[in-house]
Amino acid sequence: MCQDRPKGHAMTQPAGYKHQAVRAYLAALVDELGVGDPIPSERALCDRFGVSRMTVRQAVDALVAEGVLRREQGRGTFVAPRLIDFEMRLTTFGEEMRARGMEPASRVLTAARVPATPAIAESLQIEVGDPLHHLARMRSADGEPMSVERLWVPVALVPELFDDGVPESVYGALRDAGCAPSWGEDTLSAGEATDQEAELLGLTPGRRVVMRAERRTYADLGPCMFSQATYRSDRYSVWVPLRAPGAVLTPRQRNDEQVSA
Repeated sequence: MCQDRPKGHAMTQPAGYKHQAVRAYLAALVDELGVGDPIPSERALCDRFGVSRMTVRQAVDALVAEGVLRREQGRGTFVAPRLIDFEMRLTTFGEEMRARGMEPASRVLTAARVPATPAIAESLQIEVGDPLHHLARMRSADGEPMSVERLWVPVALVPELFDDGVPESVYGALRDAGCAPSWGEDTLSAGEATDQEAELLGLTPGRRVVMRAERRTYADLGPCMFSQATYRSDRYSVWVPLRAPGAVLTPRQRNDEQVSA
């Protein structure tokens, strides 16, 4: 049975040292291991550091909470996929992934013209039934599925958006058309993946929690794009910069109608 070292030895170290030492060792070990590799067992860590299982679990729990490690019931603890900071910025998926040293890729699921539903028309400040470019894509990085994205752009802004195929960057196409995105607003929520989303994102039963981001993007003349993205919650963490309070921003009013393609 794993036990702490004798009290006489423990007094030579600060109370939090043992936990920190185990945590630092595991954090360094993760850099040498690959995603999905197992870490040493609790007993092996107890023997290596001469600490209790409670101390080992405290260190492992901290790394699990940070998304560095992942526990699997009945199997053990493994190196988790690297978390991607989700920072609210008007950048493309490709720009974000390349900035993190990852290679982005997309698979087009839908590219068509559709009429604006009441909810989308409200978001884009257009008339119900106005034509929209609708694009749905599965996004990946380094070959791993990351998100499912759906977006809508008024045809009146960029009539030829899909004429030469789907552009790599819709933001880039808007800039080329003189509708450069200048700011936007995001609404983030947690939810459960649909069956289609779970299949596309490679989610297994019991691990279908996702992060959803709904964005309205503006150019100088008004809204130019509305989008919805579903992200794997095990691949993203949200990073939000804060500043001293200023003028209060009142969220726009939304009706309760569900947006659909």
